[in-house]
Order: sequence, then C-alpha cells, then structure tokens
Amino acid sequence: METVAPFKEVIDEIKAAGGEAFRFCFQCGLCDAVCPWNRVRQFSMRKIIREASFGLTEIDGEDIWRCTTCGRCPERCPRGVKQIDVGVSLRRVASEYEVFPASVRSARTARASLISEGNPLQGERQKREDWAKDMAVKTYTEGMEILYFVGCYYSYDPRMKKVAMATVDILNKAGVDFGILGTAENCCGESIRKTGSEKVFKQLARDNIKTFIDHGVKRIVVSSPHCYHTFKNEYPEFMVNFEVIHLSQYLIELLDAGRLELRGSYRRKITYHDPCYLGRHNDIYAAPRNILQKISGLELVEMVESQSDSLCCGGGGGRIWMDTPKEERFSDIRLQQAHETGAEILVTACPYCITNFEESRLNLEYDEVLEIKDIAEIVSEVIA
Repeated sequence: METVAPFKEVIDEIKAAGGEAFRFCFQCGLCDAVCPWNRVRQFSMRKIIREASFGLTEIDGEDIWRCTTCGRCPERCPRGVKQIDVGVSLRRVASEYEVFPASVRSARTARASLISEGNPLQGERQKREDWAKDMAVKTYTEGMEILYFVGCYYSYDPRMKKVAMATVDILNKAGVDFGILGTAENCCGESIRKTGSEKVFKQLARDNIKTFIDHGVKRIVVSSPHCYHTFKNEYPEFMVNFEVIHLSQYLIELLDAGRLELRGSYRRKITYHDPCYLGRHNDIYAAPRNILQKISGLELVEMVESQSDSLCCGGGGGRIWMDTPKEERFSDIRLQQAHETGAEILVTACPYCITNFEESRLNLEYDEVLEIKDIAEIVSEVIA
C-alpha cells in the first residue's frame, strides 16, 4: 500500500493524539466484532489500527471517517488500544492536508458555520434564542442557581426546539432560578473535534470558557450528552472545572428535593435508548430509567441491546454532519429493535439520536407505529 502522507508525520500525529496504544494491538478482532458498522457493511477498525502503526493508512479514503466514536471497541479491547484517539488523529492529518471524500464535505460546511456563527447548523447567531421568545426565560446572570446551556440543535432545529421548550417548562414549574446565554452561547465543539478540526474546537472551547467565567457560571445543566461529555471531560484540559449536570441527573435531583412532582398518569408502553455519550462514555444509565419508572401508568420495556450494549444511532464522531446511505443506517436497526418490544414510544436523551431516529421512522414508514420523544418531553407532560 502506498503511504499517502509522509511516514513520520502520520506517526507523530498519532502519537501526539492517541499515544502509542496501537503498539499493544495483537489483532484479535474484538473491535470489529462489536463495531455497529459491521451490521450494515464490511468495515475493519482492526485494519486501520494495523495500518496506522506503520503509517500506511489511506487518508483519502472513506474508512477513517466511518467511526462514530460509540465507545464499544475501547470498552471491549483486552489490550487497552485507544481506537477513538487514533482514528481522530488520522482525521487531523487528513484535515491538515485538506483531503476529504465526498461524504465528508457536508461536515466542512458545518465547520464553516461554526467559525462564522458559532453553530454547525448554518443558523444566524442573532437567532440563537428565538426559540425562547414566547417563554419565561431570562439571560443568565451571576448568582443564579444554574446555567441552562441549550446547545446548537435545541436552539435551531425545529424538532429539537420542542425539547428545549419542554425543559424550560420543567425548570419553571420546579421554581428553578436559571438563565441562558442566548447569542453569547457557542457550540461546545465536541463533534467538530472528532472530525479532526482541533483548532476550531480549541477556539470554541476558549470562547465558551471565557463566557462562563465572565458570567460567573458555576453549575451548568445540559440536554445534550455531547455537551455534557465535552464540558466535563475535555474542557478541564484548559485548566478549568465547572460543575456539569445532564438534565436527567438534574431531574432526579429536583424530584428527590420535592421541587418537582410527577402527578399525571402516562399509560403508554415505552422503551429507552441509551445514547453512547451518556451511557458508555459517562456511565449514566440509571437516572433516565429512574425518572421513567416514577411515572404512574408508564410501562418500561428494554430492547435486546441496552445499557452498555446499546446500539449506536450513527450520529457520533461527527457522522451527524456526514452523508450516510439509507441502507447503512444503524438507526433503522435500532427502530426495528424498539418495535419488536411492542413499545409505542422510543424515548432517549440526545439530539443526534432523535434526529437519526426521526429520519429512520420515515425511512421505515413507522409514522403510525412508533413515536420518538426526549425524556424531557415525557416529564413535561406529567408534572404538576
């Protein structure tokens, strides 16, 4: 195989980002066995790791862009190989050389929007808080209980705006003194970092950190697991530590404190999908289920692959911005698994998951078979 980039540069980049973990790989193939891509097409992370160790990876091909960073392979690897770190470092090399296959070019559009408007959805910065114009939402000021960090999808996407509004409804009814940053809020940068744009991520992180400090932010509640993961696990690289809470955790806190009451009945059969960045990456499995189990009349059933074995929706690792053929969507498989439980509603807690599931619902013609909801939407319907 021909080396596309100079051997030393590729190896140095991999070492800088992922260490030398690939040297421990003994090609057992467990990564390939658990990879969701092999449910829809042939793909080998083992091959990428092997080639990367010799600097022979084809950075102009599709394969280095397939990983959704779902976390299944590092979780199962018996040798501690950092597959995600190695994969992201290869994307950084490709980004530096401006080598992108056709399916990745839409992610470049998202990158341009991040730089100009602070979000990847090509929404105007000045319209970031328009979703809240008819709601009782204040701008965050120092001394408030929490900052509700809304996130890009919840601010701009028509479907996800409903989740942001449900969240505000819950916080208001619980009497929480909270605010949002509005036009001062930037993307957390998680997905663009996973596509190899390290400089853009660092600028977004610095901008957000400065905004948090300037506003005296101490506690941050987020709806997106990707924001949660980045603020909690990646922003400390910049020598800062904010208290970060996912909404599902905060709802439990409000329920335990008696500030929130689930009085309504919800006589529906539902199943819950564990988002990769909430579950495998951050071990938050119990909080969402505990909330659902507290709702009167609700019947919770589990899918065949749940909790740490949850099947990725396909949106992580920046894949939410890339083109995926209909026949290669993991989300279709996940919806079929949900349907097999007999559930009427598939509940989750991630904007990427909901976006992909809504697309698959149309693809599978499940419109009248299965509803897709965020946990905040369910809670909003049953609170006092």
